[in-house]
Formats: sequence, structure tokens, C-alpha cells
Amino acid sequence: MDQEISTNRPSGDPHPATRTLNLDAARTFVAICETGSFRRAAARVNRSPSAVSLQVGKLEEQLGVRLLHRDARRVRLTDQGEVLLGFARRLVGISDEAMAVFHGSPLSGSLRLAAPHDLGVSLVPGLLRRLAETHPRIRVDVRLDSSETVQRLFVEGDANLALFNEASTPQIPARDLFSEELRWLMRDGGRAVEQDPLPLAVAQMGCAWRDAALRALEGAGRSYRVAYSSDTSMGQVAALSADLAVAALPGSLADRDLVEVPEHWGLPPLGRTHIYLADDGSDTAKAFATLITPDLRSIA
Repeated sequence: MDQEISTNRPSGDPHPATRTLNLDAARTFVAICETGSFRRAAARVNRSPSAVSLQVGKLEEQLGVRLLHRDARRVRLTDQGEVLLGFARRLVGISDEAMAVFHGSPLSGSLRLAAPHDLGVSLVPGLLRRLAETHPRIRVDVRLDSSETVQRLFVEGDANLALFNEASTPQIPARDLFSEELRWLMRDGGRAVEQDPLPLAVAQMGCAWRDAALRALEGAGRSYRVAYSSDTSMGQVAALSADLAVAALPGSLADRDLVEVPEHWGLPPLGRTHIYLADDGSDTAKAFATLITPDLRSIA
């Protein structure tokens, strides 16, 4: 489908082609698009949310188009914003590549990273991209598995760095980076919760959220059956959206279609889920750790 791109420009600028996009503003715009939030983008680019908003406003004024739809819950790109995003990513990428050539880190070596599937999809790709920009000589091997297996790989020396979810005390010494409440979620208006035994959507064995759900139900004497199993939370979300089951998931995954199971259904509390980071003290693991901590805290 063809997009209609507005070409309205600020008055008094007879030669718009000679104007230059501000690289810092382009970097901020990319951060907003990748994090979905002015607040999280501000943390990434080390500016205040008001400064980030001002940068976007000036960028929109310069281009003569609206780039973002803003509401109380999220930020969405306009058609013009989608077009700019491609250009902005290329500009920022070329700049970072050039800086790496002249000021790249001398640190080299290998990094073996282990993480669960959900974090491997949501957090790890962006962090690996930033690691490549700041430390281009580090070679990274990634292993995605359950949180239980991730911790075992670290103990056995098969991973330099472990990034994992845990709803109870971790098996290894690790930094608690951030946490949020686990919630029972269901499709809005769904009827799966009415079934007995309770149908569950869970991840594979060894997943912290799966273990928390089963422990809570067994402790409360509530009968259940595993109706759907998936490697990632997105598979569980799909099952909930189809009203096949309920699931124990971070509360942040609730939206207009997925809601918390009402209290009158009597499902037991689940506690909090934590994201932990463990590293072996190697220079490559520490280099990655310096990138990951600010991102996770901004999400919290």
C-alpha cells in the first residue's frame, strides 16, 4: 500500500535540502521506537524525558511532519515516522561504525552468554548490537534455554554470563536487576478460567514462571491440567488470546485483550519474578554487564 508522505516544511526555509538532521535527535528517535517509551528512551540516551520530548518536537518541526502518536499507555509511529526510522537507524549505525574504527575498544576475546528464550527474544538482540558497537572485537556465542538450564550452564563453566528469570532464590550468586509481580492472566471475557481442572498455558520445564504457577496451585490444593506448552511467553499469550487457558505471567504483559483473573476465582498469589545477572568476572562478561544493567532498570 502506498504511503502518502506529507512534505509540509517550516516557512522561511528556502533550501530545505541543505539542512542536516541532528544525529543526537536521530539517536533519540530510534531509542523511542525501540523502547516504546519516552521515559525508557531517556534512560538509554542519558537525557531527561522532557529533553527527549523537546528533541522530537524540534525534529518534527524541522521535517514538517508528525512522527509519533502519543497517548497515556504507549507511543506509536505515524506513517512518516516509519519512513524516518529507517533513515535514522542507518545514520546512527554509520556513525557508530565510524567511531568504532577510530575509538573502538581494544578488548577482544569470546563471551558465552546463556539466557532464557523470552529474554533472548526481548532484550538480548539489542544488547548484542550495542556490544558490537562498543566492543567490536568480542565474539559472542549465545545459548537459549530454560532458566534452570541457564544457571546449570554457568555453574559448569559453559557460560561466562547468565541472564535469567527466577521467582525464588536463584541457584547461583547473582545480581537482582529488576522485578515485577507475576499475575494470573486470561483473555478479557474468556471462559477458560471456569473449567475444572484449570487449564494452564506454561513454558517448558525449568521455567521459573511455570514452577511458580504449579507450586502455587499445588499449595492451594487447586486441580489443574497443562493445556498448552511453549518455549516462550508469546506462545502462552497466543493460547490465552484463543481462550484455551490461563497463565502465570508478568503483570506488564496485560493489555486490552489480556487481563488479570478476577479475585473471585480464588487463584493463589504468585509472588514476584526477578531478572538476575551472574558473570564469571572476565573482562568480556563485565563489558556486557555494563550495557545490560541500565536497560533493565529503565524497564522497571
